[in-house]
Amino acid sequence: PGLSYAWIFNNNTLYLQEDSRRFVSQATGNLYLAKVEPWDVGNYTCAVSSAEAQRRVWGPPTALTLRGDGAMGEYEPKIEARFPETTYAAKGSSVRLECFALGK
Repeated sequence: PGLSYAWIFNNNTLYLQEDSRRFVSQATGNLYLAKVEPWDVGNYTCAVSSAEAQRRVWGPPTALTLRGDGAMGEYEPKIEARFPETTYAAKGSSVRLECFALGK
């Protein structure tokens, strides 16, 4: 609780902006890319912030490369959702539930 996650691309001082292809899970810190493009190739570094501790920590860079053989790996179609058993929210507040569709 109290942690937030962001990603840095190619050691840029600006955080990677989420859009229709890129999403950062605030539950796990994972970065999801849909339909990887050649300009996505590079190094990604996760930054974890704690408002309570007033501290930010960066992980090691992770390289993303494109496969030359065009293979996507073994991603069978599935819906991945890890919802809590119960979610409480005050009337008029916002709740974010994360669900991902995976596959070829």
